[in-house]
Formats: sequence, structure tokens, C-alpha cells
Amino acid sequence: KGGPGMQEMLSPTSLIMGMGLGADVALITDGRFSGATRGLSIGHVSPEAAEGGLIGLLKDGDEIEIDVDAYIINANLSDEEIAKRKNDFVMPQKEVKSRWLRMYQ
Repeated sequence: KGGPGMQEMLSPTSLIMGMGLGADVALITDGRFSGATRGLSIGHVSPEAAEGGLIGLLKDGDEIEIDVDAYIINANLSDEEIAKRKNDFVMPQKEVKSRWLRMYQ
């Protein structure tokens, strides 16, 4: 699932801005942001949202519309495409090697 704990996202946002991509790239993460964060950043997105939710059906190259003023994030996919992806979806399985971590899986 997500990173250990709620990771600070200052490094990724600094990298995005440093590469001159601040106007073109949004960071959507399960991490947290400090007061130094710049650019469009959406945090506290639970990795569990991928388990049966639309976010788990997204693929590289999908167009995501973000309307900050209206508080809306929308995947520009047709109802037919969403239904097809739901039908074809297989939950990825990750092997957890540590017996201690398996207890909390």
C-alpha cells in the first residue's frame, strides 16, 4: 500500500517545481505537505481507495481533470470504459516476506 507512515512530500514537489513542471504536473499522494509545498498538490489520498475504487482503475496516460475551485477530481473516462476496466480488474498481489508484516496485512 502506501509508504511507511505519512511521508513528507517536500522533495517531490521541489523536484516538480525545479524541473519547471509546476504548471503542468499535479502531485496526488497519500503523503502529507509542509508549509513549503508549492504547486498543485493533493494529499491524504488513501491507498485503500484503489481497492475497488475508480482510482485503482486508472492507467498511465489517462486524462485527469482537477477543478480546484469546485473541489472536483474527475477521470475523463466513459461509463463504458469504466465498466470494462472494472470487469477486467484483478487486484495486484504483493508478496510480503516478513512474517511480522504479514500479521498486519
